[in-house]
Amino acid sequence: MKKYLFYLLAFVFVVFILPIICTTSLEGKEIVANAPNSTNMESDTDQTENNGEQIQNFDENYLKYQTIRLLHTKTGEIEELPMDEYLYGVVAAEMPASYDVEALKAQAIVARTYTIYQAMHSIGKHENADICDDYGCCQAWISKEERFASWNPSEAEANWQKIVDCVNATTGKIITYNGEPINAFFHSNSGGITETSLNIWGGIDYPYLKSVETSGENGYTQYSSEVIMSKEELENKMKEKYSDFKIDFSDSNCIQILEYTSSNRVKTIKIGNKEIAGTEARTILGLKSTNFKFSFDGNQFIFSVIGNGHGVGMSQTGADSMAKSGSNYEEIIKHFYTGVEIK
Repeated sequence: MKKYLFYLLAFVFVVFILPIICTTSLEGKEIVANAPNSTNMESDTDQTENNGEQIQNFDENYLKYQTIRLLHTKTGEIEELPMDEYLYGVVAAEMPASYDVEALKAQAIVARTYTIYQAMHSIGKHENADICDDYGCCQAWISKEERFASWNPSEAEANWQKIVDCVNATTGKIITYNGEPINAFFHSNSGGITETSLNIWGGIDYPYLKSVETSGENGYTQYSSEVIMSKEELENKMKEKYSDFKIDFSDSNCIQILEYTSSNRVKTIKIGNKEIAGTEARTILGLKSTNFKFSFDGNQFIFSVIGNGHGVGMSQTGADSMAKSGSNYEEIIKHFYTGVEIK
């Protein structure tokens, strides 16, 4: 009986237990052998997940700003507006409605991008608001009623509808560099060549804000201007900023341009006993750009200025000139902003 039981147990072990042990052992070796590949697969999965998280975070940030909290600087009131409705007022305030529709579309995308960038990177700048309506601080904005009041009544409705159509045609589109919204600066007229951000705001070298040439801008009224001031006026303007300012007008070198940027704008200028940046001279003297020359005629200085604005990013007259020559909004944007994509 015991012998019979021994044979029965041996038979069960050989037939049923031993195959299970062998199979388990072989499976263990296969997992070890494939461990490096498994690690690579996990690494690829992590990378995919990271990219997915970046896209998700970007989408979440973008969606977060589909309602804009606009600060009205004159009243201190904060108004909440849907993004595109807000942009109607921005485009109406920033670009003439007479400009080509492709230029207006480019302006809408630029303004939308600028808005989102400011809202994402300037948290707390305006306390509970995302952006303000002061063009000197953020970008201009005007209500439909105010805009209509300044337009010819026979053209007002058509002008507004043209702007609305251009904004709506670009709904959701923004400009990105390496997957992130850009700081989409723009200005009125570059004088034929834009400026790099580094030369205007020293130390901030955005890779997408490089100097580019644009033809056709000399056909716009914003292309050139002139400022004439007496010696006394110039001296008073400088003393408003610098109480210790002194100047000897009998010295032929009392005003000297010391350095130009690569786009021929004034980088550094000496006025009397002060050596200042061209950007500061522009502000103090009330010039429309830093692309200027000067001459002295008897008792007064004449500043001859080319362009209008800081010169960085998209030139609005340049955009219109390109549109009138057949460029679409994407070509316009990619001309003024280097290496960008439109999403």
